[in-house]
Amino acid sequence: MRRILITLIMVICVAGCMVGPDYKRPTIDTPQAFRYEPKDVAETANTEWWKQFNDPVLDSLIAEALASNKNVKIAAANIEGAAGFLMTTRSALFPQVGYTGTALRERVSRNDVIPAPRENPFNNHQILAGASWEIDLWGRIRRLSEAAQANLFATEEARRGVILSLVAEVASSYVQLRAFDEQLAISKRTLKTYADSVTLFGKQHKYGQVSQMTVAQAQSQYETAAAAIPAIEIQIVATENAISILLGRNPGPIARGKTLDELTMPAVPAGLPSQVLEQRPDIRQAEQNLIAANAQIGAAKALYYPTISLTGAYGKSSNELENLFKGPSNVWNYGGSIIGPIFTAGNIAGQVKQATAAQQAALLAYELAIQNAFADVENALYSQDKLGEQLTAEQKRVVAYKDYTRLSWLKYNGGYTSYLEVLYAETQLFPAELEAAQTQAASLISAANIYKATGGGWVIEADKMTGPPPVASNK
Repeated sequence: MRRILITLIMVICVAGCMVGPDYKRPTIDTPQAFRYEPKDVAETANTEWWKQFNDPVLDSLIAEALASNKNVKIAAANIEGAAGFLMTTRSALFPQVGYTGTALRERVSRNDVIPAPRENPFNNHQILAGASWEIDLWGRIRRLSEAAQANLFATEEARRGVILSLVAEVASSYVQLRAFDEQLAISKRTLKTYADSVTLFGKQHKYGQVSQMTVAQAQSQYETAAAAIPAIEIQIVATENAISILLGRNPGPIARGKTLDELTMPAVPAGLPSQVLEQRPDIRQAEQNLIAANAQIGAAKALYYPTISLTGAYGKSSNELENLFKGPSNVWNYGGSIIGPIFTAGNIAGQVKQATAAQQAALLAYELAIQNAFADVENALYSQDKLGEQLTAEQKRVVAYKDYTRLSWLKYNGGYTSYLEVLYAETQLFPAELEAAQTQAASLISAANIYKATGGGWVIEADKMTGPPPVASNK
């Protein structure tokens, strides 16, 4: 027994080694600065950036989405599943203890080589406590546990990514909804103006002051504006339903707060390219996937080496149930086993090759995630800058067309021009106003895209507002 204990201690000490490569973060060539670094930035780490829109209704919608969104709950449930898998994988590092109990009545042949017992048939009652332990000499179980833990961390980052996208999507959808509301108001206001013109020219035509062509021209303007309204209303309902799903509700109407003009542009967050690597959930998730794939190589290589297991059992056995727990009924056994491969026809080599290829794919996915992240940030920063310029130009164009329309009406009423010039001015003003509203929304949405692209500590604040994961029913 002493020799067995000494051998066991030595084996456990040797078991510290692990087959396969240890993970080292790969060196990735990353930019030292953004190409389109904005002039005005603000430190916004660990803040609820969406509150910078200064709309309490939007704040409440985002809070509701974080608490009730189904994708967030699915992601939370996935974390629970990954944690359970890690617990299952790690359990193999420790002795497994169980019990068995049997109660048999049997009869054996009297013609067997081994003589039958005096009482035949006879009873056999047995209860045993057993233990088994696979000694992780080559680190296979520890590598599998390392992979399972990395998968758990990757699942947690996936949930953070869902939160990141959810907040940006709710904010963007709400801003877009207010843009559609503004476009609807512009269309209805324009429709009323055109309706007044149709009525006026209809009366003038009745008394011979204008031609039928002028009435037809005014009528065509009216129908153009009338046709635009149903299309905008369709987009409003579709956007409301999309927001409702993000909130975890059934499709339905969405409350409104500030108008498009009243919404405040959030500040651009300060940050460096190196911080993006640490903050983006998709990059962190990709790295955890790489860690898991790297560990799987070691788990596969460990299959080349023998598996050593210790087993033992202790219990009671008796022909009579009432004598089961008395002294003479004791039974026990202990032992060990060693199992190793000799010829597998490429089975293990194939698993090692598969794990190595998966690690290379995970490395490339990690590099691609980094490149996509920097592209997202660059695109978001550049878009906000250029959309600001575009909005300024379009707003000036609207002012110019309003002046053009006013002056053309003065010339028409003074008899210096035909209604065709008024028609041209008004047909240019209407789409210009619609486009300006859409660009204004796009400019506000670009701020949400910047925060989404850079990731950031604000996800921690948003995470605190999420609801608990769903609880499985025991029924």
